[in-house]
Amino acid sequence: MATLASSSSLLHSTSSFNSCHTPSISPHRISLKVPSSSSISSSLSISQSFLALHSVNSRRLFSRNYFSVVQASSAGEKKVLIVNTNSGGHAVIGFYFAKELLSSGHDVTVLTVGDETSDKMKKTPFSRFSEITSAGGRTVWGNPADVGKILEGEVFDAVLDNNGKDLDSVRPVADWAKSSSVKQFLFISSAGIYKHTDELPHVEGDAVKADAGHVGVEKYISEIFGSWASFRPQYMIGSGNNKDCEEWFFDRIVRGRPVLIPGSGMQLTNISHVRDLSSMLTLAVQNPAAASGHIFNCVGDRAVTLDGMARLCAKAAGSSVEIVHYDPKAVGVDAKKAFPFRNMHFYAEPRAANEILGWSATTNLPEDLKERFDEYVKIGRDKKEMKFELDDKILEALKVPVAA
Repeated sequence: MATLASSSSLLHSTSSFNSCHTPSISPHRISLKVPSSSSISSSLSISQSFLALHSVNSRRLFSRNYFSVVQASSAGEKKVLIVNTNSGGHAVIGFYFAKELLSSGHDVTVLTVGDETSDKMKKTPFSRFSEITSAGGRTVWGNPADVGKILEGEVFDAVLDNNGKDLDSVRPVADWAKSSSVKQFLFISSAGIYKHTDELPHVEGDAVKADAGHVGVEKYISEIFGSWASFRPQYMIGSGNNKDCEEWFFDRIVRGRPVLIPGSGMQLTNISHVRDLSSMLTLAVQNPAAASGHIFNCVGDRAVTLDGMARLCAKAAGSSVEIVHYDPKAVGVDAKKAFPFRNMHFYAEPRAANEILGWSATTNLPEDLKERFDEYVKIGRDKKEMKFELDDKILEALKVPVAA
């Protein structure tokens, strides 16, 4: 039986947080004095049933003249299905989510798009799926549209669709989940659906692009499920990710090449460790009543400039970095192909997760990037032969000498 996790906003050091281990509390009853604007003390009592805390944000505890409490689900072990994409940056979300659920005592099945014997499965995170099965999880492959046949007769408490980007691809899974009496449906959306705005950061409730595929999915699941939630991630880092993020910077830094950044380099964005996304999702599974009907920005609580990302990557690599700025239009390149991030301010705030789930971010870019660089070297990517044809085109247009 799983250890129940409470996301009540109790003091807990972020630095000691470990997404794979839930701290426990031995006293039978805890009372907290909570100050309010009226100076009236209220107390929160936690019975012996709720002996565990998960991801608590002490900085939020006495802020804003209110105190939000989210109680843990009274249920124990949950049976969870993760429908996982077989490509792109989101694949690692399902991998981490499965491992965290298993470490918390839940039953997990991961249905990955495609064929187990395909070349895609030789890449991370799929090549590390033994970490899921060795922890007691199950991995299966196939077309999500055939989920009813693949998992015929099985009943799940919660389903996460971490694959579909539009209603056509998600509807078969959602309809099957509805017909199978799945209690909770979760969806990995994207913070990229927010409309451009002069007022940042993006928060839940901001205007979204009506024609975005994820928007149609969010609307549909809100109409057919009593308990649902959608999560909007941005850029992620973490072991097992198969989409270049920090690696793009490392590739240039270790070879003594300049890092080419479009625009001023002062554009702000979010970089979050994938463990934070999995901890947020796990809280939603363990607190379905609290999560129900909500949109959650699945991001860290700090922004970083594009120049700052380059400098932090260089520091993690123990090296220096030369940053060169350019105007994509002036040099005749598509910034989307030449640079891994959006050439604009693009960052959000995890306000809903903080206040509703009691979640807190643990991403620490300097530390996380050092971990990522160590892995980068371990797999030998620093010695891999690479070509930088697009970089060279930009440097030539800028009349900057290209390293031999």
